[in-house]
Amino acid sequence: MNLSFSALNRVEIVRRMAEQPLDLLVIGGGITGAGIAWDASVRGMRTGLVEMNDFASGTSSRSTKLVHGGLRYLKQGEVKLVMEVGRERALLHQNAPHIVIPAPMLLPIYEGGTYGYWASSIGLYVYDLLAGVKRSERRRMFGKEQTMRMEPLLKTDKLKGSGYYYEYRTDDARLTVEILKSAHAHGAHIVNYAKAEEFLYDDSGKVIGVKVRERLSGKTYDIYAKKIVNAAGPWVDQVRSRDGSLHGKKLLLTKGVHLVVDYRRLPVKQAAYFDVPDGRMIFVIPRDGKTYIGTTDTVYKGPIEDPRTTKQDLDYLINAVNAAFPAVRLKAEDVESSWSGLRPLIFEEGKGPSEISRKDEIFVSNSGLITIAGGKLTGFRKMAEKVVDLAAKQLQAETGRTFPPCATDKEIISGGDRGGYATFDEYKRELLRQGQSIGLGDRLPAYLLSLYGANVVHIYQYFATMEETPRDPEEAALRAEIAYCAEHEMAVSAVDFLLRRTGMLLFDRYRAERIIEPVVRFMGERLGWDAADTERERGLVLSELEKATQFPDLQDR
Repeated sequence: MNLSFSALNRVEIVRRMAEQPLDLLVIGGGITGAGIAWDASVRGMRTGLVEMNDFASGTSSRSTKLVHGGLRYLKQGEVKLVMEVGRERALLHQNAPHIVIPAPMLLPIYEGGTYGYWASSIGLYVYDLLAGVKRSERRRMFGKEQTMRMEPLLKTDKLKGSGYYYEYRTDDARLTVEILKSAHAHGAHIVNYAKAEEFLYDDSGKVIGVKVRERLSGKTYDIYAKKIVNAAGPWVDQVRSRDGSLHGKKLLLTKGVHLVVDYRRLPVKQAAYFDVPDGRMIFVIPRDGKTYIGTTDTVYKGPIEDPRTTKQDLDYLINAVNAAFPAVRLKAEDVESSWSGLRPLIFEEGKGPSEISRKDEIFVSNSGLITIAGGKLTGFRKMAEKVVDLAAKQLQAETGRTFPPCATDKEIISGGDRGGYATFDEYKRELLRQGQSIGLGDRLPAYLLSLYGANVVHIYQYFATMEETPRDPEEAALRAEIAYCAEHEMAVSAVDFLLRRTGMLLFDRYRAERIIEPVVRFMGERLGWDAADTERERGLVLSELEKATQFPDLQDR
């Protein structure tokens, strides 16, 4: 029987992975690795996944948090990519409706800008057709007056009008965790803070396993698998170098930065995608009482583990916003938090960061190591399908076993269950009512539902057993939420909870600062921390806060 997806079961999960050979072992717990583990486990492969840090701690918690069709890719002529991601976006909204939600986008059109009015109109029309956008969400074109009614803060000089089209917003880290939970539900063995340190080979030089160090205990395990997939995102080339197969195509890492301000400082009526003076385009997106801004796109050569938002990045985005929304006059001190992430692109000679294709590519080394690189969050399911198709074909040739085709397009993702109701919205109303009936009030059930979807029922169960419930529902709800994240989402540290399971450190920074002590205390009680563990955890949270709120004056190395 599969163990629960609990932080308390991690060591036992690694031990079980080492007991008998897997069909497929994935290195990397971002969205790509999660998708591969999900697809393989749904097809009946004995699947394992190891992640050296927390799940989604690299690129997959640091994106623009959009499941978007990529209008820019149409301009680059990548028609197939537009068609693919359009379909994927619709599937994700259908199967994970709690965390993939519509976010209409305004594209203001200026004389001399990136997109002309008629080119935008035709481009958005073609985009809707290719991406299979449903009729109610197809693009509309507005003149100058209607555009100003839609967004009064926009610069009026040379404004010709706008396009209005649909994107979808998500929480990238939560989506990754929900996919991992879905894979776990199909029997996959998954563990975080477990680093693949070296490969194991047979006498012919074929890769047959990985030496994995469980980082909390320091113990090392030999995990064997018939197929090993390198889905390590920005670390892909480091993993390939350990296999001696870092030749041919390599990664180019580019950095993307986002800033978060209070909505009152940038009160856009809705999301917008607009030109900046250097010819790029950036987003402003309202979310839960905040507005976030991004992204940059610069070549990065510093430490992969620690990309920082620099003063130069901060100034660039603030200047871009002030140029587009001149009445706002945003200042550095308005920025409440930021995040900085790396895009693992496949290097193309002579192309700048924004020109490089976001298409994915599979490499197979002489040892048999399968590597997947490039790609977009929106396309993770199709990337996984290609990798697992390849692994299934190889396994059939080597063992005679056959596996069914990909079926994840038909799978409801963890948290997206409808509870027997016709729609998720109907079930959501019932879950809100349940939360109110147990004493959580109106705000807390809505907040919890936005993160955990249908899985909120488990948090309600924890809440109902908390002794503090009659006294302090807020504290009891926090305790119940932490219990759920530790025991059902493998949250190991306070940073896991505050940054990746909830996003609070980025989108509700002042609350995150206020509750550091109770979060550390409640997690310590749940996971058995001693005084030294507690002190270390407190220090790690403060370090992450510093990274999110301080902007060093340095150029990327």
